[in-house]
Amino acid sequence: MNLATILTESAASVPDHVALKLDDLEVTYALLDEASARLAGLLRSQGFSPGDRVGIMLPNVPYFAVCYYGVLRAGGIVVPMNVLLKHREVAFYLRDPGARFLFAWHDLAPDAQAGAEETGAQCLLVAPGEFEKLLQDAEPAREVADVEDSETAVVLYTSGTTGTPKGAELTHANLARNCEVSRRLFDLGPDAVTLGALPLFHSFGQTCAMNATIGGGGTLTLIPRFDPAKALEIIQRDQVTVFEGVPTMYGAMLHCADRERFDTSSLEVCASGGSAMPVELMRGFEDAFHCKVLEGYGLSETSPVASFNHPGRERKPGSIGTPIDGVEMKVVDEDGHEAPQGEVGEIVIKGHNVMKGYWNRPEATEETIRDGWFHSGDMAEVDEDGYFFIVDRKKDMIIRGGYNVYPREIEEVLYEHPAVREAAVVGVPDDNLGEEVGAAVSLKEGAEASAEELREFVKDQVAAYKYPREVWFVDELPKGPTGKILKREIEPPQPG
Repeated sequence: MNLATILTESAASVPDHVALKLDDLEVTYALLDEASARLAGLLRSQGFSPGDRVGIMLPNVPYFAVCYYGVLRAGGIVVPMNVLLKHREVAFYLRDPGARFLFAWHDLAPDAQAGAEETGAQCLLVAPGEFEKLLQDAEPAREVADVEDSETAVVLYTSGTTGTPKGAELTHANLARNCEVSRRLFDLGPDAVTLGALPLFHSFGQTCAMNATIGGGGTLTLIPRFDPAKALEIIQRDQVTVFEGVPTMYGAMLHCADRERFDTSSLEVCASGGSAMPVELMRGFEDAFHCKVLEGYGLSETSPVASFNHPGRERKPGSIGTPIDGVEMKVVDEDGHEAPQGEVGEIVIKGHNVMKGYWNRPEATEETIRDGWFHSGDMAEVDEDGYFFIVDRKKDMIIRGGYNVYPREIEEVLYEHPAVREAAVVGVPDDNLGEEVGAAVSLKEGAEASAEELREFVKDQVAAYKYPREVWFVDELPKGPTGKILKREIEPPQPG
């Protein structure tokens, strides 16, 4: 099945129901369905062919869903892109998958257009009012392209700490099954109102919030930029029943000065993912909001949901729960053998949620998916009831407030500064964000640079959440016998 049918089927059953909200703007299923058909027609009029890759660089606005389902409807492959990307990053995200088109938010025009021009992609700006006119003039393509379950629907970029980001190929079957599981997990039917606070260009927001809500015929009420007071206001105004977020969002809402003046009694299900939620934060949130938080786990490569604390079953704070229906998980030692209960090993995953592979990266795919098992790089232990507890990450990836930051990318930029001899980017513990981005830097002999100068240098070239807030200088970075920098031995300076 084409993933776009989750929209067309809901539009057929509840055409007048509100699918998307953004403050006072309401978009019904019938309108969303028609808009996506016209977007598919617009693409075809521009020379689009089934299988073409299309970048979507939009914030949490209804146009994201219009473009997403329109591309799928036409038989295309969606390449979701972070709205904070700069020119050089945009060019990579278009060049690597060979994207022919890019739908970009009008405020992002300079970086989006520069990246598209560099790669030969056609950039179509999405501006309120103007975009509606563009769709109105397009001939609608109402039929949904016939695709195999195993064909790629979305290429979602992710990365380890070495090399450039890799595009995880998620099939129509991967995403449709994960959407269905999420619907059941969070009880998303026509009466559900989901808070769309997670970025839709991320797998968590895309599958668990947008696709699962649309597939269930519910309402997704959007927040383009997360703000705790705004989120609480929308929960009260729209009688939100489902909130999905990363731990930093929960913390911000819990510590919001005005939270007690908002009525959040409509909340029925809260789901947390993206990074481990501190148990104290979970308890504090539940006490304050009188609801239960279900924590789960997944990765871009697993569509994303792999495990969850399930409603109606025992929930264990600090645990990522048990595998979802149709998915197997286990922890293995260095030799690939299953680790004994209570011992730490690497999480490996098998099931309908595991990606087809990395786009044009056969070696990386073979390294990650072995004997049908996806190797996550996350270390965990399993208790006597089969509940998984993450203890550490194999990778050096930094998770800053739910956003993945890959040190190698930031190091590459730092090395471009004329004064920098060596640099290593590491995660620094942070009470609010979980981790902050830190950089240990060694300068060239006789060269000078301030921490502020290096911060600004990187900030100009990468998305705002990636640049190192903490920069400190060392004479030498610790190294192993082969000259490899040993990040585990790097310690940030102590405050004061």
